[in-house]
Amino acid sequence: MLLVDEAGRVLLLHGFDPARPEHGYWFTVGGGLAEGETSAQGAARELAEETGLSVPPDELGEPVRRETTEFPFDGVWYRQEQEYFLLRVPAWEIDTTGFDEIEQASVDGHRWWSAAELDTTAERFYPTDLADLLRSLVGV
Repeated sequence: MLLVDEAGRVLLLHGFDPARPEHGYWFTVGGGLAEGETSAQGAARELAEETGLSVPPDELGEPVRRETTEFPFDGVWYRQEQEYFLLRVPAWEIDTTGFDEIEQASVDGHRWWSAAELDTTAERFYPTDLADLLRSLVGV
């Protein structure tokens, strides 16, 4: 999920791999699908759980990007099909009380990032081409 505010900044969560706590990184809102969920239903559920913002799945429209990624997390190797939806909001105060147990243990922050900030940071973030994607979608 690409949650973008009126200034054109994208919300990223900061977390770390429990098996490698020194491996911190920023990432977009989202997660896996529950049994029987469509990608839009899963994105809407994850958005509510991770930010407190509830929107009907049909308001998300079509995915703006699809990709396959592979990564380790907590000693397990994952191959994940990802779909990103774009949702523009004027502003939003993040509420993380909906985090599940894994998120509570491995997510330690959040912030809004501009494309320019992503271009100049030395911090790790995913997807790695997020600044260019943000520019192409919202023109910032």
